[in-house]
Amino acid sequence: MISLDSIFNSTRQQYPRAQISNCWLPSKEDPAYRFTIYDPSFKQAVAPLQLFVHPQTGKLLTSRDGKAGLLNWFSGLHRSFHLGKTGEWLLGFFGLLFILNLLTGIALFRKSMGAVLLFKKSAFQKNNLHQLIGTYALLFNLLIAVTGTWMQRYVFKTSFYQSSGWKNVVKPTPALAYNLANAFGSVKQQHPGFTATLVYFPQSPAGSTTIYGARSNNSFIHSKTMADYIGLDSTGKISYTGFVTEIPAADRYDIINAQLHLGLYGGLPVKIVYSVLGLAGGLLSITGFLMWRRRVSRKGV
Repeated sequence: MISLDSIFNSTRQQYPRAQISNCWLPSKEDPAYRFTIYDPSFKQAVAPLQLFVHPQTGKLLTSRDGKAGLLNWFSGLHRSFHLGKTGEWLLGFFGLLFILNLLTGIALFRKSMGAVLLFKKSAFQKNNLHQLIGTYALLFNLLIAVTGTWMQRYVFKTSFYQSSGWKNVVKPTPALAYNLANAFGSVKQQHPGFTATLVYFPQSPAGSTTIYGARSNNSFIHSKTMADYIGLDSTGKISYTGFVTEIPAADRYDIINAQLHLGLYGGLPVKIVYSVLGLAGGLLSITGFLMWRRRVSRKGV
């Protein structure tokens, strides 16, 4: 495999005016190096340009707009309805309404829900399909609503309405004064359980490099790719660490909250459960319609 040093340097040579933001390291799911850069030749450096580099040959496989594509469009819709700050505020407001709606639903149907959650035989009947689906869909949606609204709580702070005045000024990323391979070796020696996944490069000669990843002894609820980070100074020596088990409790809760909302834990089984429960809300429309049809048919007899 070609070293990250070599590919980083060749990227600087190919895009001499670019700000090289970060690079995802090759993995089983994505075997290529994936760089994100901001180059004046691409949309005036407003949009990120992603470069996919072959890990064995170092050749550029493909490049793409980091904000283009249907999934990115859906992501923008989910985060702000494509309405900027107004959309972000609406998302937080609707999240509160959603939680209120779900809590009133639990209050109204607590007895029937209790029968389902206590696995009473009377609840698990063919005619109770709507009740069964509704119970689990309601609880799952409450989880998503609470965790999502917590993530969006910043829209209710005064700082949200203040203009930061920050503007990203694209400057060419400087050469590194140290060898990344040697620095990674030092990290592995001092923290053998740490596996690197993402590298953020320094944007000034005195800047720091941040390596994101995860330790093997982390809890299952934490991300397997970005739970921890290690910082390197301008000489490549470790200058700071941010391990999820050592950060303040409030920050650790925020991470767990995001993991619960996104389903980024437990591997494929949890993703399947989230997918099924996510479809349950739509399935309620079908079972509700069938109940209505059955009721209308009985009245018509």
